[in-house]
Amino acid sequence: MKATKLAIVLLCAVAAPAFAQAGKTRPDAINADTLTTITRTLASDQFEGRAPGTPGEDKTIGYLIGRFEALGLEPGGVDGSWVQPVPLLHTQLGKPETFAVTVGGKTTDWKYPTDAYVSTLQPKDVARIDGAPMVFVGYGVDAPERGWNDFKGQDLKGKVAVFLVNDPDFAAQVGEPVAGKFKGRTMTYYGRWTYKFEEAARRGAVAALIVHETEGAGYGWNVVESPGGENYDIVRKPGNVTSLALQGWISGGAAQKLFADAGLDMAKLRTQARAASFKPVPLNATLTAKFPVTQEVVQSQNVLAKIPGTTRPDEVVMFGAHWDAYGKGPADEHGKIYRAGANDDALGIAGILEIARLMKAGTPPARSVVFAAWSAEERGLLGSETYANAPIYPVEKTVANLTIDILQTAGKARDVILVGKGQGTLEDDLAKYAALQGRTVTPESLPERGLFYRADHFSLAKRGVPVLLMMGIAGASDLVEGGTKAGQAWVDAYTGKCYHQACDAVSAEWNLAGAVQDISVMYDIGSNLAHSARWPTWKDGSEFKKIRDKSAAARR
Repeated sequence: MKATKLAIVLLCAVAAPAFAQAGKTRPDAINADTLTTITRTLASDQFEGRAPGTPGEDKTIGYLIGRFEALGLEPGGVDGSWVQPVPLLHTQLGKPETFAVTVGGKTTDWKYPTDAYVSTLQPKDVARIDGAPMVFVGYGVDAPERGWNDFKGQDLKGKVAVFLVNDPDFAAQVGEPVAGKFKGRTMTYYGRWTYKFEEAARRGAVAALIVHETEGAGYGWNVVESPGGENYDIVRKPGNVTSLALQGWISGGAAQKLFADAGLDMAKLRTQARAASFKPVPLNATLTAKFPVTQEVVQSQNVLAKIPGTTRPDEVVMFGAHWDAYGKGPADEHGKIYRAGANDDALGIAGILEIARLMKAGTPPARSVVFAAWSAEERGLLGSETYANAPIYPVEKTVANLTIDILQTAGKARDVILVGKGQGTLEDDLAKYAALQGRTVTPESLPERGLFYRADHFSLAKRGVPVLLMMGIAGASDLVEGGTKAGQAWVDAYTGKCYHQACDAVSAEWNLAGAVQDISVMYDIGSNLAHSARWPTWKDGSEFKKIRDKSAAARR
């Protein structure tokens, strides 16, 4: 904490101009210049890419505390502090000594990370696999409520599980029995890579590899390899450590060669995997790997600030964004070494700071309003998961979680993008307040990307808290200048080039008028909830409704 206190002092000079600027704005409006100032500061080299457990974190925590304090908010963390500890296991793979597959006695060396990308979540100094048999398990789904089990009793202990990405019905054609069984093009949690790794570990596999394809994953190989062999997890007890020595992805080309060398038709197997009758297929191949591992326990922190409620203080409306990015990495073509996530998610942090300013300047809310700046989102939602495992404010009395994670920077839009259509009544609030701006609601255009399961709100959703996510890459906004064609061009340019890369930086080309619209909508929704006794709910058919309903008595 000494470093954090020092950072507060040092960064007051950085923060002061923004605070002065904020003071000149109308108290009822989100200010684009302030958003830019905060984002540019957090994404600057001074913050070293904001990786958890680094000097960049100390500076970030100090900066955030300084801003919240200057706005007049109170500490909202553990024991009256501004923070919540987030202990993390941090691992970093070194250059592989061995990384190869053997098929029919012929060994092929895999280039790392070109042919396959892996990391580890085991607290060991070496990640090693000694000739483990490889088994193709289709989509690797065990969903009894849908009458689906890809494993059919296959023993995976000591083996390498090879998966297809997304859900079994993702590529289904009209008329196939599986069509619609897993929500069609809308990804379920069974389609997420996190689920597949978890399932492989539950079955005792020593490694799990997912065959990459851009359409099914929702992002290119550049995003897959962007962590550079680094990974994080919450610190687990010895008996709860994953069985997976390595987990990751196989490139499409390397997978095609692997299956062909094994005498298997990958295209036919993809089709077979879309049937409930599918059974795992041994690849008659083995994987051998040996990576040196640097591992440590990193002490990171969430930052929480609050405005206490006047009449219903035990009921909490929560805004959230994540402060972390990817830190330092290899230089890009322009010599940039910090992947500082200006949009992902420094701009989101700027958004909740602006909301905090408006909330504090307005009439004191009946309910408490909490602002959470999460750590380790990029490492698997670990900061918000840590909070959800040990909530400071009871989840049954948490009214809603409103999360901002990436905003479109291409100007005003005629619509707002909804992530997770049909999940909860907060989408009705979104429609109401968007309409007051003269905008409509457009469901996410790429539900197959599973964005609903890929941001910090999901940690709270799993505990039953109603949630709403604002995420600019969820679809093509209908921009005032250029329409949906221009909106799609922005999504394609950002996700295809700068998502998780050093070029995610503040640009002179940014037009934050649309971001201001979206932040304002989130403010309006949260403000209404904070000044009312209303409880948003999950809609029928949501997998989270039963979880919330169990605590209904606490809200009567």
